[in-house]
Amino acid sequence: MLAVPDYPLGQHTLGQNSTKFPCKGRKSRKKDFKKRPGEDCIYLQFHLYHDSSLLFCLFQDNHIKTSKYNIFTFLPINLFEQFQRVANAYFLFLLILQLIPQVSSLSWFTTIVPLALVLTITAVKDATDDYVSIAKALGLGPKVALVLLQSEQWMNVRVGDIIKLENNQFVAADLLLLSSSEPYGLSYVETAELDGETNLKVRQALTVTSELGADIHKLAEFDGEVVCEPPNNKLDRFTGTLLWKDGKFPLDNGKLLLRGCVLRNTEWCFGMVIFAGLETKLMQNCGRTTFKRTSIDRLMNTLVLWIFGFLMCMGIILAIGNSVWEKSVGGNFRKLYLPWDEVLSDAFFSGFLTFWSYIIILNTVVPISLYVSVEVIRLGHSYFINWDRRMYQAQRDTPAEARTTTLNEELGQVEYIFSDKTGTLTQNIMVFSKCSINGKIYGEVYDEFGHKLEITEKTPCVDFSFNPLRDRRFRFHDHSLLEAMKLDETAVREFFRLLALCHTVMPEEKMEGELVYQAQSPDEGALVTAARNFGFVFRARTPETITVYELGKAVTYQLLAILDFNNVRKRMSVIVRNPQGRARLYCKGADTILFDRLEPASEELLCTTSEHLNEFAGEGLRTLALAYRDLDEDFFQGWMQRLREACSLVEKREDLLASLYEEMEREMTLLGATAIEDKLEQGVAETIACLTLASIKIWVLTGDKMETAINIAYSCNMLRDDMNEVFVISGHTWFGLRTVICCRVTPLQKAQVVELVKRRRRAVTLAIGDGANDVSMIKTAHIGVGISGQEGMQAVLASDYSFAQFRHLQRLLLVHGRWSYFRMCNFLCYFFYKNFAFTLVHFWFGFFCGFSAQTVYDQWFITLFNIVYTSLPVLAMGLFDQDVNEKNSIRFPKLYEPGQLNLLFNKRQFFLCSLQGAYTSFTLFFIPYGALYHGVRDDGANVTDQQSFAVTIATSLVIVASVQIGLDTNYWTAINHFYIWGSLAVYFSILFAMHSNGIFGIFPSQFPFIGESALILQDYIVTSDRRQHPHEQGLRRVRRTSSRRSAYAFAHQEGYGELITSGRNMRFTGPMHSSSSWIENLLKKRGLTTGSSPKCRPDNSTERWHTEGIPGDQHTD
Repeated sequence: MLAVPDYPLGQHTLGQNSTKFPCKGRKSRKKDFKKRPGEDCIYLQFHLYHDSSLLFCLFQDNHIKTSKYNIFTFLPINLFEQFQRVANAYFLFLLILQLIPQVSSLSWFTTIVPLALVLTITAVKDATDDYVSIAKALGLGPKVALVLLQSEQWMNVRVGDIIKLENNQFVAADLLLLSSSEPYGLSYVETAELDGETNLKVRQALTVTSELGADIHKLAEFDGEVVCEPPNNKLDRFTGTLLWKDGKFPLDNGKLLLRGCVLRNTEWCFGMVIFAGLETKLMQNCGRTTFKRTSIDRLMNTLVLWIFGFLMCMGIILAIGNSVWEKSVGGNFRKLYLPWDEVLSDAFFSGFLTFWSYIIILNTVVPISLYVSVEVIRLGHSYFINWDRRMYQAQRDTPAEARTTTLNEELGQVEYIFSDKTGTLTQNIMVFSKCSINGKIYGEVYDEFGHKLEITEKTPCVDFSFNPLRDRRFRFHDHSLLEAMKLDETAVREFFRLLALCHTVMPEEKMEGELVYQAQSPDEGALVTAARNFGFVFRARTPETITVYELGKAVTYQLLAILDFNNVRKRMSVIVRNPQGRARLYCKGADTILFDRLEPASEELLCTTSEHLNEFAGEGLRTLALAYRDLDEDFFQGWMQRLREACSLVEKREDLLASLYEEMEREMTLLGATAIEDKLEQGVAETIACLTLASIKIWVLTGDKMETAINIAYSCNMLRDDMNEVFVISGHTWFGLRTVICCRVTPLQKAQVVELVKRRRRAVTLAIGDGANDVSMIKTAHIGVGISGQEGMQAVLASDYSFAQFRHLQRLLLVHGRWSYFRMCNFLCYFFYKNFAFTLVHFWFGFFCGFSAQTVYDQWFITLFNIVYTSLPVLAMGLFDQDVNEKNSIRFPKLYEPGQLNLLFNKRQFFLCSLQGAYTSFTLFFIPYGALYHGVRDDGANVTDQQSFAVTIATSLVIVASVQIGLDTNYWTAINHFYIWGSLAVYFSILFAMHSNGIFGIFPSQFPFIGESALILQDYIVTSDRRQHPHEQGLRRVRRTSSRRSAYAFAHQEGYGELITSGRNMRFTGPMHSSSSWIENLLKKRGLTTGSSPKCRPDNSTERWHTEGIPGDQHTD
């Protein structure tokens, strides 16, 4: 039976204790829900039934869905997610507007083609990511489980099932360990999937359940009750109680085999499923990481709002112009050419429709292709980091990895680096270097005159050959410590006895005398190894005993209790009973914690040891204080009884245990202290010096002593004697200057420091670490960097970027980060310039077409401009451009400062590039306008129609855009050349193809302008003086065979212009000649007489009328 406190009944997933036997089918246990009086737990009782059909609707199985989609839900879910983005929703809204005939001024394909391209690219990326996650999940472990010797798919395993695991088998559910092949119910697991640590961890079954062994009938009859906490994501903690055989047995994390572990060095074990499926602790930790955005992303959001406001303003200006034009000119003009229905006769309503038409036309000022291009560039930058061989660590076979694609340019703007010390600045390979025992320092070497000598590789080592169980790799140079051991000094022997007993190391003896220690931390491994070489060999461990070979003699201690280490206690203790029957507590921990719990008699020794600790810390060594306490038997028995009662509780267990531990760990006797050396990583000093020259402020956040941190800071050039702005912080006081060292800080305080700087300084922060205690800091910073070191992979799994050594940070920031920022800024400046130049031509044209929402360009040009004609050159610049090479980027760190100051792309730069784009659009429009205003060919034929005007501007725009990107490119590669010249070639190829006879024959309605490109690009244009030939100023008839398109004030392609020109709403209010007075008045205003104008003659084939006066003869069908 299982019970869960405070767990909603409707969400309960605890299941049956299912037994399986060959030939008998699956037997099941039906549950009854009970709420016991005065308790907040729901108890599930199981009774045997042969029908298990009810269970499948009551219990959570072990099915895990790591994918977001399946073949049926991919399209709707993915589209729903994509349209939650404002940009996609905005362009979908524009597409809907374009489907409204009264509003649309562009064909629907001008928006749907780029939108479909963006949606397709994103969908392919999402589908690929999802497929990779599925493939990874399928490869995690075996598909079949043994449920009491009957095979069953892992996905069908349910809570309450008893599972058999074999050596090297993957654990696919959270199991309560019941029994194993090892003595005392021990099992060894590898937790690399959980925390990245490859060293083995020990798990131990309760003594009462370990007696079940491998007896199937006993296991099948197991009817215990488990009261436990609800599912949560705390991998290192579990609280529960087993009620069985009229007893209460506490359950903790050491009794569980969690999903993701692999059984090692254990032939078999049995476990009962506690949590299954999505409620396992591993899956509870698979929540989404907080999304991080760059400062450029945040700026872009602001700029897009500005651009949208600018777009609205342009739409309002043109709409007002349309209303004014309709009221002052259009009313008379319609009498001859455009007699509308009543619904469109209102000038205000015409302006309203024109507003939406211009919103459609001018929407390309914020092109949808921008977002796709940004993602492609970021993806490329991430691959450049992954492919950088200079950031590859051959010894560990570890390349650099960009675990995100959204923060690359942020790497070029970092102002603050927050670094862990151990394993980040140092190697985290611990070596027992010195110690202080009973007020005397051991580990230093003196000459015959008493002068202290520097220890080198040539310094003679202590001979440990007397010890057959020694570790041959261990080195120690002070012979006096071994002599003190042989002279039977009590303090020295008690010192090493403590090191051999007070730990959680697991021994593994592959051959006789070949001991291998599996330690959860390098510190513990170094201390136990030191005790081993000095004659106190930790040889074996059981749940109740520890066996130590003391100078060759086996001594077995009864293990009474372990008071485990955590970040709050900062100490660890064990209580053992020696063969003489005396109970003693051994404790090791931080000196600031331990010294407050010593008996008064240790005051003098405390002062001496404190001086030694300061000396050790000054040399950059990691220190621990050691103490012990002899226990009164009556006090100990009473304390143990209260400990058992506290362990049997589910609620407030941790608080009660902490109080009991505090009661036990006091009035201790000081033994001495240890000093462990952790050497600097390669290249740390040079890297910090270079980053400091780049105006990057480096803070060290460590749990070590202040003196240790200061010494390491001097060793790695973080501190110098000539520095004035240095603050060393210990505790809860925070300051913000160039160099700060925070000592004795907890993981939570590390995150708080980072958050403080983020909030107060408003600067880009980077946190780098290698251990689980750095995860909170890494997640809090703008950029998190994980180092795959000796403390496992938790920091890497939580990071945005990872590599093997701290020195690679220099290249990550000064080369990849600076290049990414430089490229992204240049890309954005050019992209906004290009699209302002492209779009604002429509704005200028509005003043010459009666504000009718007529487009200047051909619709195919509008569709292809951003996705074909100009997309690849700007991508090449965003991916490959560089102002200086990588060597100079590192040689001159000051080049990094523009990113910190945000100089290359900001609101001012955006305004300047937008202004340049507006100026370019103005030039592109009015120079062709002036050239074609009175333009004729050398044979006198007219060329002043709209299609010629459009081709001229479009061609000029593509050429100008290509020239501009050539001027903006700092570093030319073959790819840049190919993309720029290739884009021009593609443009002219498509241009001539669209104006060819062949495509006209296939799509005559879409491509009617045969030979237009050849005519406008090849003809020699002569500008005539129209003021000297007034007879050419009137109306004239043109032939339908011309491929040019006229453009008078209201020549529409789509929208309500198409409605008008189609004739469906045409009505004639009188004879055609009734409007002749208006034409005469118009000609008088232009200084001409009616008598000098030729008669209006309709074309025999098309009834198309042209007037001259603006580029492009005015016409109506």
